[in-house]
Amino acid sequence: MAGDDDDDVFVVLKCIHLPIEDHEEEEEVMMISTTDVYTWNISSILQYKIIKVKAHRKRLIENSSYFNGLLGGNFSDPDAEVLVQWNQHTFLSLLASLFGSTLDVTSHNFLSIFEGSLYFGMEIILSQCKMWLTKALSATGVPLVQLSDLVSIWEFGSDLLDYLSELCSSYLAKNFIWALSCSSFGDVPHDLLLSAIKHPHLTVDSEKQLCDFLLAWIAANKERCTEGDCIILLKQIRTSLLPLWFAAGKNNNQSLTLCSNETSCGAFTLPKQPLTCLMDTQENVDLLNLKIRLTEFTQRVDLAGCPQITPAILLLSMLPSSLSMDPLMRKKIVQLLTNRESLSGNAFKISCEMWSKLTFEAVHEIDISNCPLLHLDAVVECFSKSFPSLRKLKAANHLIRFRTRKLLQLLVDKCPSLCDIDLSVDLSPVIITQMSSIASSFDSVSSPLPILWSKPLPSSITKLTLEGLIDVTDFDLRSISDICVSLTYISLKGCISVSDDGISSLIYRCLKLDSIVACDTYFGQQSVLALCSSLACVDHVTAEHCRQNIPPASSLQLLHMGGCKGVNMTSFFKLMSQAYMLKDLCLRDTEVVDDCLFNFFGSSLERLDVSNTKVSVAAVAHVIGQNPGLKCLKTRGCKNLLLQESYHESKNLYLMLGKLRKLDEISAGWGFSYLSLEDMKPAISLLKAIEVGLGGSLGHDGLKWLPVTCPLLESVVLYFQVISDDLIVNMLESLHHLKSFALCHCLGKTSSWSLNASMPNLRKLRLERVSPWMSNADLISLSHNCANLMELSLLGCRLLNSESQKIISSGWPGLISIHLEECGHVTSNGVEALFDCHALEDVLLRHNGSGIQKSFIGTAVTKLPMLRKLSLDICDAKDGDFDIPKPDDRHFLKLVKIARCKSQRCTLNLQHVGVSRSLRLKIRGLCKKYAACLEHGGGKLLFETKNLDRTASCGFER
Repeated sequence: MAGDDDDDVFVVLKCIHLPIEDHEEEEEVMMISTTDVYTWNISSILQYKIIKVKAHRKRLIENSSYFNGLLGGNFSDPDAEVLVQWNQHTFLSLLASLFGSTLDVTSHNFLSIFEGSLYFGMEIILSQCKMWLTKALSATGVPLVQLSDLVSIWEFGSDLLDYLSELCSSYLAKNFIWALSCSSFGDVPHDLLLSAIKHPHLTVDSEKQLCDFLLAWIAANKERCTEGDCIILLKQIRTSLLPLWFAAGKNNNQSLTLCSNETSCGAFTLPKQPLTCLMDTQENVDLLNLKIRLTEFTQRVDLAGCPQITPAILLLSMLPSSLSMDPLMRKKIVQLLTNRESLSGNAFKISCEMWSKLTFEAVHEIDISNCPLLHLDAVVECFSKSFPSLRKLKAANHLIRFRTRKLLQLLVDKCPSLCDIDLSVDLSPVIITQMSSIASSFDSVSSPLPILWSKPLPSSITKLTLEGLIDVTDFDLRSISDICVSLTYISLKGCISVSDDGISSLIYRCLKLDSIVACDTYFGQQSVLALCSSLACVDHVTAEHCRQNIPPASSLQLLHMGGCKGVNMTSFFKLMSQAYMLKDLCLRDTEVVDDCLFNFFGSSLERLDVSNTKVSVAAVAHVIGQNPGLKCLKTRGCKNLLLQESYHESKNLYLMLGKLRKLDEISAGWGFSYLSLEDMKPAISLLKAIEVGLGGSLGHDGLKWLPVTCPLLESVVLYFQVISDDLIVNMLESLHHLKSFALCHCLGKTSSWSLNASMPNLRKLRLERVSPWMSNADLISLSHNCANLMELSLLGCRLLNSESQKIISSGWPGLISIHLEECGHVTSNGVEALFDCHALEDVLLRHNGSGIQKSFIGTAVTKLPMLRKLSLDICDAKDGDFDIPKPDDRHFLKLVKIARCKSQRCTLNLQHVGVSRSLRLKIRGLCKKYAACLEHGGGKLLFETKNLDRTASCGFER
């Protein structure tokens, strides 16, 4: 029997990792005792193959069911050794913990400790492991358990312990976005992935994001996963919430199409069949499939490109899923969703009274760009109730139904945490020098600033993007300066209705402004003087907050004034000398000269754009020499870079570029050659984008060498380069990250073989006058090699015909932009097949055959819910003109360009033009006398005076 004083009874535990030979035993033994556990140096101890531990028998029995069964009862041999074959490091850690040492559990050692404590029946340590894992898998912020470790834990314990399976599923669900970025995501077991997707904590930015990575997981596991397993996964995707362009692009995925057809509604169903009709015709419609995924961990909501999303669907997403299961509550929800008033802000007010506290505190960013049914003023009420921490709102290409001041004030009142607002319109900016404004009912740009009736409460808005909004006026800028007193960034690119006085007033009043994007506006002399002025502030700003002799230019970090030519050189010099903190400077298409750049003494510049200016090599070299952190340089169109006397300076320029840290983007032309590229070699190994224009010549060697030196290129644009099939194929096959590729007016002999390379990552392809040989067969081959294109532009492909439309729509159903010009007879029999590209936003059809129906514009806006930009030519009209839809029938359409190839009488049916803020109509080459007929309605119409009648033959623009 055991002695009375069990505390003094020891046993020897002989711990070996693997069986060893007997003759090695004596020289490889290490003896330690649990009485000295605090002095153990496990790293040193593990150098021995055999470790003998003298341990208290009673403590082992009390804390381990394994040793209790082995040493309990009548065990009394003090000299006996107990053989333990287990991982030595793990066993010593467990033993040290039992005898008082601290156990350090981490993501990497959890499984070994948990498995060991489970085997030896050490309940105390098992409890510690469970507590640690529960805390680690419940933590928010940076994940504490690596994905590979999580997979190992789940594979070991999911069948043994239910709580372990639930913890792993919940952890993966709420950290799903992080998991997607891990290289081991493809190793996640099917069952774990499925349980995470079904988990109520699943957190993703959008349904597109979930779909993308599920398809990637399936591709990585196609040999291990059955088709049934894949379909089960894909059925979890709420296809009704996919962006239209994305859903269209996945039409060729059979498994995803099958899942979409089995659901009650999809991304294509809702735009064609309103929710009201859907509820009426399908009594058992799955409300869950309409709910945007929102959890307490959601930080970002991305609904961009979803024309099917309505305020009613947004409201449904705020409600707990349990509500839709209750029959009575379901009936109320259906009534609300089918109520016409649900499109107004009142629906949100009433509903939020019914279901209060449905908030998502973690949401700080929302993107509702290109969601035509989500009128911003109508959903603000919803945002204010459900997203109290909202800081960033992106609502590009939205229909804004009232003035900027009222909208800003509404956003400030309802969403006080907002600091970043993007209301831009994604349209090519109107070039002021080619436009004259007529039929305007807005404030004139030269009118004096109005006196405001009251001073609004200041907001937290620091960043405001209004790019492309041509109806923003000086009055609006005044409102912005009143409301956004903390403004640091503003983009007014293409806002041609604001004057130089208006912009300068904004600069005077917004004291914290350090980033200004004013390309293609009237930004000019007054604005530059405001930036260089150290005068005290005006109007509502108190004296203690005024600048103390510090000009705004000295704190500028970003200044874009491309296309702005109203600045004299004296002011330019002063601005450059004061703006020494600049990191991003765009001076493209301005009157900037060498002395201006020589006056720039900043050393923090990262991006410089002097395209189409008169600067020389010496001036550009001066800036480069002072700014070693330069990442982007654009000099395309600078003819002075090729002056004969500056040859050596030009070489030095590119040698200086080669000494920079790393360049991301380069755009060059005159004077740029293969030798220039060689000189830059040390700095372009990480180059992402390159553009070579007129006057630059990379030659055969340069184009062949480019993929080797710059393997990470994502964008390649080449103008007027000498190319060949082998060069193109080499580039396309070697550049695995290429997303955008353009060949424009290039020389050399090419054939269909040049586009036979597989380009699965390519999203944008532009071929302008380089592929006259392209036939329908070539187009089919191209659609197979570039299956994921989103933007396609073809110019001069004269062998194409009306059948090409079907090839394009079937090969690239997810296109958002299609430009076809001088492409044979593509439109000779009308335009019908292109309507199968449901997500088209930008369509240009010019000189492709005179078969386009008179009613084409109205038909297009009906069948293409995302259509925003449309460009046509009179010579392609079957009946000689086009009908312009009434304002209420234009849907999402904002810009129509109707050109003509030669002088002819204007026969457009402008009866219903009714110009409004949502539509800009530009008619190229028409006589001004016809402009008067456009003056219908209270909007602003821009008439382009550029004369395109430069050729005697109809149908071609030179």
